[in-house]
Parts: sequence; structure tokens; C-alpha cells
Amino acid sequence: MKRIVKILWMIAGVGAATAVHAQIKIDEQRMQRDIEIAENVLSTLVKQQFGKRNFFPFEVEGNYTPGYGVTFRLPMDFGGPMMFQLGDEPNIIINNGPDGNYSYSISGSTPAPDKEKDCEDCEKVRLKAKTATSRGRASNGRRTNSDSLNNMVNQKIIEASKNFMADYGDLISQLSVEERIMITNRHEGQRFWFAGVNTPKRKFISLESSKADHIQYKQGKLTRDQFIAKIHVINSETSDELTPDLELLSSILNRLYQSDLSKSYFTEENIYYERLKDFGVIYYMQVYSCNVKEFKKYDMPTIDLEDVDEATRDKKVKELYPVFEKDIKESMLDYGRTLKSLK
Repeated sequence: MKRIVKILWMIAGVGAATAVHAQIKIDEQRMQRDIEIAENVLSTLVKQQFGKRNFFPFEVEGNYTPGYGVTFRLPMDFGGPMMFQLGDEPNIIINNGPDGNYSYSISGSTPAPDKEKDCEDCEKVRLKAKTATSRGRASNGRRTNSDSLNNMVNQKIIEASKNFMADYGDLISQLSVEERIMITNRHEGQRFWFAGVNTPKRKFISLESSKADHIQYKQGKLTRDQFIAKIHVINSETSDELTPDLELLSSILNRLYQSDLSKSYFTEENIYYERLKDFGVIYYMQVYSCNVKEFKKYDMPTIDLEDVDEATRDKKVKELYPVFEKDIKESMLDYGRTLKSLK
């Protein structure tokens, strides 16, 4: 059993840094209340994009990270567990899985050939929820035009997220000027594996706005269109192509953060990555601070401590964070340059 710290490492000019301590004193109960209200608002806006507020379960999970801001995580990896199919009538099949997880299949009618150029036809695709007791594909329909349906859903999600940030972002009232709001369809430690002919690409959606921009917008220094234009949007999909230099960097990181070389946190599992079209690559690391022993004692191999108590362990974990943050940045400079396949 380990003390776990989860890290998402982005390469492509986009990085996310978090802090251990809040820079300002916040009312945690109020923050949690604000987040829960905002979750409900964002969920409602997404559902309204499809014409109905309750056409399928769509729960949004928000959490606050001191020094970074609030992240809202959408419940689906669009194009991953969502499999698009076309039939006589558009519908969503909810595939219930273990531990309360679920996935979706969407089926729908393709616009007539002479109307395909009319975007309004795509926007009017009707989505209806149906329950299902087993995973699988819709029995009626054929796998065609999945990309257009996929893109339609993604654009509606992005539009709802932009409206949320512009109209309701100030619901999170305690953010400092350096913090931000992020909406993404990625969850911590998330990894999907899909195989098969014509399996849709896994989608990556992320929108980010800064508290500083929210303040300027509310003060009238930015118009609504100007504020929305400043929202950083990533709408990409994964590539399954194996790239030697990406594999090489993964192996380098695996070795660098073994307990005998690392001076902060360490990893015992493979570091994996996702190559994203027109974006870059994301490396996922799960790192540990200590090994758990009997009688609530802990070993911290990277700093040569043995049999420490929980209070000492927790203190050292916090002290190690800036060491790890500095080290991972240096690793990006020293070894990230081995990547030759990125633009």
C-alpha cells in the first residue's frame, strides 16, 4: 500500500502546476457549496444543448486545488466508451457496467446526400435515452458517419462549457486572481483501451479560463465575445500510431523516477502516454511518496527515511512537492528534447 500522488504531465506548451497550500484563506464549506451548485448548472446547460434536460444521466464532478483552481470533470470520454452508430432512429443506449460505471452507444439517421452540406441537419439529430442490460452495439443500424455525430456531440459540449464560463463562472466566488476554471473529459488516472475495426478515436476535450479574465469581463473591460475568445480550448483525438521517440521518453521517465534515482516521489508502474492530434502528447505518471509498513510506520526510500510515523511522513510529503515540481521541469528540458516527431 502506498501514499499516492497522481501527476498529469503535458508536453506541447501546456502545463498544469498545483500548490500544496492555498495562497489565501478560503471557506471550505462555501467552496464546496459553490462547486456543487456550479456542477448542477453545467450539467443542465449540457443537457439543454440536446433539447432535453434529462435525456440521459450526465453528472459533473468538480474539485478545488489550492493554487490552481476548480476543475470540472465530465462523465464521458467522448469517442471512447461512446460508440456511434447510425440507424432508422437516433438514440442513445446506456450500457451499465460494474461499480456504477456506464458507457453509451449513439445511433442516428444520416442526412440525405443533398442536405449533407446543410449544418442545420446535423444540429437537429434527435437523441433519446434507452436503458440496456449488457454492453454492446445497437442492434439496428450500421457504422457510418460516426465522425460527424461524434463531432456534433463534442461541439455541443464545448458550446455549453463556454456559456457556463461566461455566464456562471463567477459562481466560484473565492478563486484568487491567479487561479482558473477548467472543464475536461479526462479524469485522474484515466486510461482507456479499445480495439476493433473502425473503433472511434478517443477524444480529449479541455476548456480553461482564468479568474483574471472573469474579473475583467464582470467589470466591463471585456465584452462577452472577447471573454469567450480568451478561453483556451483543446478539442483533439488520440492517435494509435506507435512513435519510437515517444516510447523512448516513456522509458526514460520510468527509469528516472525509480526509488533509487528519484530524490522526491517515485513510481513503480509504467508511465504511459497519449498522442493527441494537433496538440502534442500527454504522459501520465502515478507516483508514490512512501511504502506503508505495519503499525502505522512508513519508509521513504528516496530520502533514506525508515520507520517514520504518520505526522512525519505527511510533513515530508509536503516538503517533497516543490522538489518534485522542480525536478520534473528539469526532466522536461533535459529529456523532452529527444522528441523529434512533434511539431
